[in-house]
Amino acid sequence: MSKPLPTAVRNHLTGLRILLLFTVICGLAYPLLITGVSQVAFHSQANGSLVKNASGQVVGSSLLGQNFTIVSKDGKSQTPDPKFFQSRPSAAGALGYDPTASGGTNKGTNDAGLVTTYTQLKSDIAKFNGVPESQVPADAITSSASGLDPDISPAYAAIQVNRVAKARGLSVDKVQALVKQYTQDRTLGFLGEPRVNVLQLNLALSKLG
Repeated sequence: MSKPLPTAVRNHLTGLRILLLFTVICGLAYPLLITGVSQVAFHSQANGSLVKNASGQVVGSSLLGQNFTIVSKDGKSQTPDPKFFQSRPSAAGALGYDPTASGGTNKGTNDAGLVTTYTQLKSDIAKFNGVPESQVPADAITSSASGLDPDISPAYAAIQVNRVAKARGLSVDKVQALVKQYTQDRTLGFLGEPRVNVLQLNLALSKLG
C-alpha cells in the first residue's frame, strides 16, 4: 500500500484543482458565453456602437462625441465648420474629444478665468449662429465631465438650424425636420433630458447636400 501524501501536499493539490476549475469557468467559459450572447443579441453595442457613412466607412461611435471643425495646417488650432451642427465644448485633449484623454476642466467657481472663458465662448457662439446671447443654452458653453459627450440639447441644436441651412443652401424647414427626427426623448420617459446625437444628425445632413 502506497504511503498517503502529507496533508499539506494534499491541500495544495486540492487548491490547485479548484484554481484550474475556476480558471476554466470564469476565465474561459463565462467570457466566451457572454461574448457570444452579446454578439447575437446586441451586436452593434458589443462592437462599440459604430456609425458608418453612406460609403460604409466607420466615421465614429454614437457613444463618443467628436469635433466638426476645420483644422489648421499645423494641426494646432481649429475653427467650427458652418456646414455642420457643432458639439458641446470638450476639455479632452488639446483639440477636444480625445478618447485617450477623457476628462473635464476640473475648474470650479473659484477659478479666476472661468467666468471670462464662459463669457467669451457665449459671445462667440451667439455671433457664429447669428442669435442673441440670451438664446445660447448652458451645454453650448460647458463641457461634460468626460469631455466625450456625443449629444447636445434640442435648444442648442435649434440655434444652429439657420446657420447650417444657409451654409448648405437648404431650407430651414428641412433642417428643422431633420433635427426633430434625430431628437431622442428621455430614456424610459423619465431619465435624463431630451437630446440630439450630433454625429448621426450630421451624417443625415450630409445626405441632403
